[in-house]
Amino acid sequence: MMWRDNPAGRPRLGLIVPRFQFTAVARNRLRRRLKEIWRRQLQAGLPAGDLVIRAKREAYGMTFAQLQLELLAWRGTL
Repeated sequence: MMWRDNPAGRPRLGLIVPRFQFTAVARNRLRRRLKEIWRRQLQAGLPAGDLVIRAKREAYGMTFAQLQLELLAWRGTL
């Protein structure tokens, strides 16, 4: 994950979800899960900045709850 201040005045999200020999359905499911975690729990408490998340191969096999724990743990490092 990378974080950089932005002039937009609000937090923004960029996702990189590589193919890793998975189907488009799997990529879109992972992308939707990450966006939902962002929308529900991360976006509101962050300062104006750009966050880029690059998913790794392991993320495809994680449950929603596991992804949520990973991202919330990252948020604690800000």
